[in-house]
Amino acid sequence: MVGDGALDAVEPGAVWIDLTTNRAQLVRDLAAAAPAGVDVVDSPVTGAVDGARTGKLTLFVGGEPTVRDRVRPTLEQLGLVIDCGGLGTGNVVKLVTNQLWFVAAAALGEGFATGLANGVDLATLWAAIKASVGDSFVARHDAPSIFAGHYDPSFPLDLCVKDLGLLADLEAEVGTDLPMTAAARQTFQRAADRYGLAAGELHVARRIEDDAGLPMRLDGDWTPHWEAQ
Repeated sequence: MVGDGALDAVEPGAVWIDLTTNRAQLVRDLAAAAPAGVDVVDSPVTGAVDGARTGKLTLFVGGEPTVRDRVRPTLEQLGLVIDCGGLGTGNVVKLVTNQLWFVAAAALGEGFATGLANGVDLATLWAAIKASVGDSFVARHDAPSIFAGHYDPSFPLDLCVKDLGLLADLEAEVGTDLPMTAAARQTFQRAADRYGLAAGELHVARRIEDDAGLPMRLDGDWTPHWEAQ
């Protein structure tokens, strides 16, 4: 945006919408470097590849209220728009949602392994999780990637490690330790060290499978979510 001149090429009166997941301060710094008359909003997205294919993403938007209102009709073509506050807050909210996602993804494999090791059928266990307080987006959306054995290559461990690193800046503002987040960071890094950064995010579950000798394959029509129509 700066070194190659892309930001300088934006014309006055335009709005630059940043859809990346990034550091909030970086977005603010880039906005400060924008030409006069150029407005900026950050609008990271969530909802996975199937959300993008079906127009059902969720967008976390940060910026001046008048600018958020201006871009809302455009962003609503992509999915649900949530106003998060001033510039940079969209990225804060996105990273918090990923913080909870990664904790849940790391825990899902542990739950499956605990049930399997103690004699519970995996299909029964999954049904019970979805019908109980253990239910989550991760349990419903991500578990089939474990059952199919591809571990969701559409979101690689590289991005998990990156986002967990970005969270460190936000954690520093809390004033106390966040042990669940720290454990998730360690868990994903262990998986990346073993399987490589290009491996799918749910290799955090595969590590448990491999170490415990507890395969988590389950027969079913597990259409990859990135092929959703």
